[in-house]
Amino acid sequence: MSFTLRSASFSEGGQIPQPCTCDGANLSPSLSWKDAPRGTKSFALIVEDPDAPGGTWTHWIAWNIPAAMSALPAGLPALTSLGGGICQGRNDFGRIGYGGPCPPRGRVHHYYFRLFALDKVLNLRAGSSRMDLESAGRGHVLAQASTICTYKR
Repeated sequence: MSFTLRSASFSEGGQIPQPCTCDGANLSPSLSWKDAPRGTKSFALIVEDPDAPGGTWTHWIAWNIPAAMSALPAGLPALTSLGGGICQGRNDFGRIGYGGPCPPRGRVHHYYFRLFALDKVLNLRAGSSRMDLESAGRGHVLAQASTICTYKR
């Protein structure tokens, strides 16, 4: 069995629905996962667009998702703390929480949702940056699961 990540909001490799983009309500999609490795203490999430004109654009970071969880519901609020220890950080839009696809008009962009199984709960303050998250998680990743969607304006 391998660690997998899915979304009921979009099909693997398919287009993310408009409500999950800046052209809609900018709602975070639902995510679910299974078969995390033994020893997982928490999960961290990074969502990014490597096709952005200025380089990889971070759309969402979250961490300290409890190991007992296997899903995040759609439409999470833009708060630094979501309860249960879950923290969200600042995306490249300069806001806390999820920032949906909002590419320039033209070509298709790819959005990678990466969930990391960690061997610890991170000592990282809510509202931190992606760089801080990556630094705190370095050496603690047991496995990674991912899913991808696209969007074009």
